[in-house]
Amino acid sequence: MAQGLHRSSAPAEDPLLWLRLIRSRRVGPTTFHRLLADHGGVEAALLALPGIASAAGVENYALCPLEVVRHEASQGRVAGAELLLWGQAGYPQALMDLPDAPPVLWAQGDIGLLARPMVAMVGARNASSLGLRMARRLAEGLAQAGQVVVSGLARGIDAEAHQAALQTGTVAVQAGGVDVIYPSENAELAVAIAAKGCRISEQPMGMEPQVRHFPQRNRIISGLARAVVVVEAAARSGSLITARTAADQGREVLAVPGHPFDARAAGCNLLLRDGATLVRHAADVLEAIGVPARPFVAAERAAPDHIDPIPEPLPGPVPTRRPLADIAAVHSQILARLGPSPLAEDQLIRDLAMPPATLAPALMTLELEGRITRQSGGLLARVE
Repeated sequence: MAQGLHRSSAPAEDPLLWLRLIRSRRVGPTTFHRLLADHGGVEAALLALPGIASAAGVENYALCPLEVVRHEASQGRVAGAELLLWGQAGYPQALMDLPDAPPVLWAQGDIGLLARPMVAMVGARNASSLGLRMARRLAEGLAQAGQVVVSGLARGIDAEAHQAALQTGTVAVQAGGVDVIYPSENAELAVAIAAKGCRISEQPMGMEPQVRHFPQRNRIISGLARAVVVVEAAARSGSLITARTAADQGREVLAVPGHPFDARAAGCNLLLRDGATLVRHAADVLEAIGVPARPFVAAERAAPDHIDPIPEPLPGPVPTRRPLADIAAVHSQILARLGPSPLAEDQLIRDLAMPPATLAPALMTLELEGRITRQSGGLLARVE
């Protein structure tokens, strides 16, 4: 086992094999878990993958070279990051039941924070002064009640929430590699979070964030948390993607109301119209997740007896495992029906004659993989 990789107290396959499988072409988180379920282990899945790809019509398929994952492990060691494997010690319990849970996470800082109860805070990058002040007060109130504040290290609301909760516990989920700071203006904050909080990413070390990575990051933010609070958001924004994902994951969705004339409040007001819980102060968030407001002292970070455990079972249904071949067939049917011209999702459901419960997770997976895009009005288009 390479030095610097996370070690579990229970026997486990070589983490380099986990990296090799998830970094192989056309293997995303959902496919990884299907392969694991179908073949009983990562090593067996690696052996079977070329044959599966060939049966699907992919010619000359090759696994991710072992040298590539060895280099990634070396980069992780240099960065002082730990590799956390799904189902092994240190991996966040809150993510375990997600069908698209990250198979691996690189983490810098205090990974013990990942075992504490979390609330996510997201919002506009070009936040107003009132929005920033609201984010700061909410984060401070949640931190005082023992909640870890998780966000995405973006400018605006994210950065303000991280800063306010820095002394008591904050987790930053990054869109690129955990060793790549984006935006650069948050470099000082990122260093502080690595020292006092925790930064995590599912992306390879050294990966520059790309557009498709942000929805993938957002599902981790919401998955870690018991609730997602949207402070300011435009009608079409990444924050609303996070809120939608949170609802699909069975998490609470809350929003701070804003003036109808302020475009930065349009998304929050839409969420409230559609049933999100209105937030005036931290007590509203705590009430929504069933946590009594109480003073929080720093000693609690090192005293597990005083930490509120994550409830079992986690909210949301446990997905039924389906054979990988069935999933691939659904994806193929969707991609065959879609093109660059937008098509209404309702029309797609009628055309394919599939239950919405079957189609919805497939669409989410294809969107996260960057193979389809969602447009306003419930329209879908294939990325050529």
